[in-house]
Formats: sequence, structure tokens, C-alpha cells
Amino acid sequence: MTDARSAGRIRLGIVGAGMISTVEAGFLPGLSRMRDRVEVVAITSRTKARAEAVAREWQIPAVFDSLEAMLDGAEIDAVLNLTPIEAHYEVNMRALEAGKHLVTEKPLAATLAQANEICALADRRGLVVLCAPADMLSLEWADARRLVRSGAVGKVAFARLQSSHSGPAAMAWPADPTWFYQKGAGPLLDMGVYGIDRITGLLGPARRVAAMSGLVAPRRVARGGPFDGRQIDVTEDDNTLLLLDFGDAAFAMIDATFNVQASLSPELELFGMAGTLIVNRPGAVRDGGGDRTIELFRTDAAPGLAGWITPASLDALPRENRADRYSRAVLVDHLVDCIAGDARPVTGADRARHVLEIMLAAKTAAREGRTVELTTRFELA
Repeated sequence: MTDARSAGRIRLGIVGAGMISTVEAGFLPGLSRMRDRVEVVAITSRTKARAEAVAREWQIPAVFDSLEAMLDGAEIDAVLNLTPIEAHYEVNMRALEAGKHLVTEKPLAATLAQANEICALADRRGLVVLCAPADMLSLEWADARRLVRSGAVGKVAFARLQSSHSGPAAMAWPADPTWFYQKGAGPLLDMGVYGIDRITGLLGPARRVAAMSGLVAPRRVARGGPFDGRQIDVTEDDNTLLLLDFGDAAFAMIDATFNVQASLSPELELFGMAGTLIVNRPGAVRDGGGDRTIELFRTDAAPGLAGWITPASLDALPRENRADRYSRAVLVDHLVDCIAGDARPVTGADRARHVLEIMLAAKTAAREGRTVELTTRFELA
């Protein structure tokens, strides 16, 4: 096992030089703003020329032909895995075998057995593993978690989460959107993961899952971007709805589709016996003006009165919003704290494994028309 080279600062090697690494909301822009905590020392990619171009743009000193070469030739404390889904397991296992801490894009692996191997190896080696999405590290979801745990809505009855959009083909995607619609990808893994991650981050592990799934549009046409007009044959379901059972009659409904052309719905509505919690889309403005990311209805808002309130702590300024500052790279920022022992993993491997199991079980539930029991558990940080 390697440790941080100096207190609060780690050396990072990146695997993958695609869009997720370089776009404004990607990893490298955020990493460039935390150089006091993270030193990006090396990068490798399937296409070396691409890795070399990214290294020049972001002042990364070393480029390697392969992950093996990077692990052998660079002094690093942690690996950032930004490879496509099918490579996640192999890259994650090899990084852990080399004794490196790990941040990986979603999902953790392709199968539950693979996820179990990753979790077991990390435990044996005493290594920190964090997995996207990073939502639960943002202020709004941290506030939502605190409010639910404090009993602000009382006993939870059910939740609704919107976790969909119109699909990359409809969004002038800057790269070829074809793979999003192929077997092994699809909106469940691409978008449903966000809703599942958020609700398990609030309520803990689910017990059972039921689902319906199907294919609305067997062919898509890319609109806008460099692949405008490309026709895409869709081989993965593009429309999945999930129902999760958290026990004690607490349920959650999640959509995971490429068929939401537009919506005014919040990202979360959570209904309890003492109130309602809403997490709106970032920048949402309600009547009366002002940002209303978090809204809370309490049955006891005032003596004898129910109503919508803004918890005072949510207006306390200033509050550092690392997720806004670092975007996706907030996962690496969190890794530094976890390695130093200053934080417990909020987006750790155990929860990522549970999220993966839910997605895989949803496919089984939809295909076989039954409710599937879940086997994995985790403890909320």
C-alpha cells in the first residue's frame, strides 16, 4: 500500500483521456484547481496520441503506453479510472493489485461477482475506493441527507426521483453517441445510476427491486454535433422504471430513460409523515424569486400551522461548495480526505456495489416479471 507523499497531497495517475477528462465539467479542470492537494503526474489511454495531446494541454509530465507501464514507471499514490464501462473491472483490479488508492467512473464493474472482488481486494489491502457519481458530495445532497437523518420529514413513506434526459443523440453530443444505445450501456447504467445513487445515499441499502423495461425507439438519429444525422440502431432498452423497497413500507420510484425531452419536475420528492423534502434541479427558481435548490414542507412549521420553510442553516453564508468548485474531480478531493483519515468514504465501494446490484437486479426483474431480493448492504457514512 502507498501513502500520500506529504500530508494532504497525493500523486495521481489517470487512465483514460476522453471527453470526461477534459470537458469543463470533467475531471482535469477541477484537478487544476486543487494542485495544493493533488499532483497529476501521469496519464495513459488506449490512444497514445490522445493522451499526449491531453498531457500537453494540462501540463501532465508523463505519458505511458499502458496502465501496466504507468504503474511500473510512475510514482503514484492513486489511480483515476476514466475508461469505458467494459474496462472498469480490469483497470480497477490492476490498480488495487498494485497497491494504489482508486477513484473510478461508474459503474464499479460489470457484474456483481466482479464488484465483490474489487471490494474484497480493497479491504485486504487497506485501500480507499471511491466511485462516481459524486452527487452526495454536493451541498444540496449533503443537506438533504442531514435533513432526512435528523427526522425533518419524519418516517419516510415514499420518494420519486427523476433520473433521465432525452439521450446523447438528441443533445448535440461532442463525440459519437452510438455506444450509449448498445447492449451493455443504455440509460439504466448511464442515467438511472444517479437516482439510485441519490436515494441509497439518503435512505441506505434497498431490500428489493421491481422494474419494467422496454425499447421505445429502435432507431435514433443524432441531432447536432459532429455526428449530426448519424442513424443509430438501438440494441439496449431505452425506457426503464424501477420500484425500490427499503423495508418498513418505505418505497422509491426511479425513471431511467432516454425519453424525457423536457421536464419541470424536481430531481427528488421525498414524502414522510412529518413533511416533504424536495431537491430541485440546480438553479431552480420558485415563486418569490431566488434559488430554491432545497425545499422543505413541515406539518409543524409554526404552532398549529403547516407550511414550506427554508432551514436556516441552508442560508448560512459562506459555505464552501467543493462540488461546484471541482465538479467531478470532487471525488479526488474526497479521496485525499479519506486517505488522510479526515473523512469516511461517502461514495465508497460498498455502496457502489449495491447500486450496481440494483441496476443488474432491475434488468432481471423486468425480464422475468418478478421482484428481486437484494443481497448486498453498506453503512451510510
